[in-house]
Amino acid sequence: MAIENAAGFTIEDLIVKWEGFFDEYGYRAKITNTADVYPEEKSLFVDFEEMDRYNTELAEYLLDHPNTVIYAAKKAMKNVFPTGEDIVLHFRIKNLPKDTAVEIRKLRSKHLGKFLAIEGLVRKATEVRPKLTDALFRCMRCNAVIKEKQEGTRFKEPLECYKDHGGCGRAIGSTKFELLSERSLFVDVQKIEIQESPEGLRGGAQPQRLTAWVEDDISGIMSPGDRVVLNGTLRNVQKRESGGFRAKSTLFDIFLDTNSIELKEYAFEDVKITPEEEKEIREAALSKDLFVNLIGSISPAIYGMNVEKEALALQLFGGVPKHMPDGTRIRGDIHLLLVGDPGTAKSQLLSYISQLAPRGIYASGKASSAAGLTAAAVKDEFGEGRWTLEAGALVLADMGVACIDELDKMSPQDRSSMHEAMEQQRISIAKAGIQATLQSRCSVLGAANPRFGRFDEHRYISEQIDLPPALLSRFDLIFPIIDKPSDKDADMADHILRGHLVGEMREVSEEGIDMKLEKEEKDLIASYEPAFTPQFFRKYIAYAKRINPVMEKEAMEAIKDYYLSIRKMGEAEGSSIPITPRQLEAFVRLSEASARARLSKEITLDDAGRAIRIVREYLKRVAGEAGGFDIDILMTGTSKSQREQMIILRDIIQELTDRDGSADIKDIIDESSKKEISEGNVQTWVNRWSRDGEIYESSRGRYRFA
Repeated sequence: MAIENAAGFTIEDLIVKWEGFFDEYGYRAKITNTADVYPEEKSLFVDFEEMDRYNTELAEYLLDHPNTVIYAAKKAMKNVFPTGEDIVLHFRIKNLPKDTAVEIRKLRSKHLGKFLAIEGLVRKATEVRPKLTDALFRCMRCNAVIKEKQEGTRFKEPLECYKDHGGCGRAIGSTKFELLSERSLFVDVQKIEIQESPEGLRGGAQPQRLTAWVEDDISGIMSPGDRVVLNGTLRNVQKRESGGFRAKSTLFDIFLDTNSIELKEYAFEDVKITPEEEKEIREAALSKDLFVNLIGSISPAIYGMNVEKEALALQLFGGVPKHMPDGTRIRGDIHLLLVGDPGTAKSQLLSYISQLAPRGIYASGKASSAAGLTAAAVKDEFGEGRWTLEAGALVLADMGVACIDELDKMSPQDRSSMHEAMEQQRISIAKAGIQATLQSRCSVLGAANPRFGRFDEHRYISEQIDLPPALLSRFDLIFPIIDKPSDKDADMADHILRGHLVGEMREVSEEGIDMKLEKEEKDLIASYEPAFTPQFFRKYIAYAKRINPVMEKEAMEAIKDYYLSIRKMGEAEGSSIPITPRQLEAFVRLSEASARARLSKEITLDDAGRAIRIVREYLKRVAGEAGGFDIDILMTGTSKSQREQMIILRDIIQELTDRDGSADIKDIIDESSKKEISEGNVQTWVNRWSRDGEIYESSRGRYRFA
């Protein structure tokens, strides 16, 4: 008797409908072609939209009763094969409608057994391992071979040597069974964990996670950090109570039985923008005060720092990544570092940017290890005791912004893990027998404090922070933020105090107390509100990042002329190197970001001028040397004039050592002063060489080379 379902379909009806669908949409040939290349290909992928056009009732019934409909589809596929062929193809459905997409945090009991589309970010992934599906056992008494189908993750042995399988009928107590592994059927499985994408979260919200199982030919194609849509059936598994007896609980865990995977190469299309919002974005881009508004939308509670905020705005828009004909990739993301005194709002800026960016991740270098920033090999219950990969902050921020505070507090080993992620924008993992390459195509916004607690503007930046030149040179822009008394202190004090007043008035109004505000007070509150709301700004950025502008000839010439004019400073014999091609790329990225901010497909002279102005300000602050620039201050940690003085100082120490057996510090200082080397520099380099083991103190105040 045919089984009938609630919609009036029988299994036979469903099979007939599927056969009709295969004929009408050309899937019969696809099934035959897939069967011909089996097992290289094992799946037939069907577009849900075609199903819906063919028969809406069938499509809707699939969403509510996926097991029945997919079972009937497999039967219909089997009817297409030549008789007798032992081929089992998977039936997979893709491109589900948006109304079937459910956020992980909104999954409820009503979704159990339904066919859903779950979007997220792969957080963990186990290795691909075989799972037993059809087990063959040999009875130790009569040697009969018994077949036992395996379901779930619990191993199931035969209860008896079944007579209808040709067995002796003995129960499991009076006989034993041996698993015939070579003749049993296995399938590849992988367990993954996905979490909500950061762009869909409210600021500061903790992303929720969901476990999913993938089988056979769709296993092993995902890595931590990938953005995916998993289509499948939501199922549950019963928990067990803690304690000795491990009794079954009334609580159940949920997991997704994955039918198909759609790997997403997002270009921010996932941020939904309505036609009305698009019109508003385009109008904002046409304003002559666009960049004033962009600067005013970044943490308006922080006083001043207009150059830094403009650079941060451009970092959010980013440059254009390029794939060259030889296969190399040039990053478009802009890396920015803030170095300055405590209490200069660096952490506040980083926190604000992490919540403003459509994909922002905040991490503290003090509390993060290399594994927490890149990827970790974890051995826990998720992998049933096996090693699994778990994505870190730089991987989770792929296509977004990674804000890393207190970079100087990280250990050198942890810090070195960032080098590859920042320049090649990938992370190579070789841990616990796992080898993988993860994507980290993100901008890095870092913050660091001075080495001795307060910034000294008379020393080079490389001497001020515990960051190696190799890492410093990877930042496109570095801004020192110095806290020193100035004529702007009164304005800053007014800004901070008025900000507290605005906060107090808002708290009172939220408590329901009616306050009659004067026009002056309303204007005061408005002055602390961002020009663009964070919600609008996020959508503006997402919309702008879809544009890939091309540089006009005038803009290219302007950047080239400025670059060459600085390089000419180093042409004289014995001059320092003022700028390198690495800074030239920073000009290009900032120009591209400026054009994106204007929603322009052309990079104009104005965009190039904005990039030149910002880079010039950065170089003046961190690589200024005797009225020019010396980029070696960043690249090597030592300027050319310093290197020359160090060579002279080494010669002085060697000459004094050759004459007296060792060099007295007073004699070293006297001889150095004749060569215009200050006492402070002598003490600094002697102490550094002594600490590094290059020279040693043979007796008090006397030195010689090791």
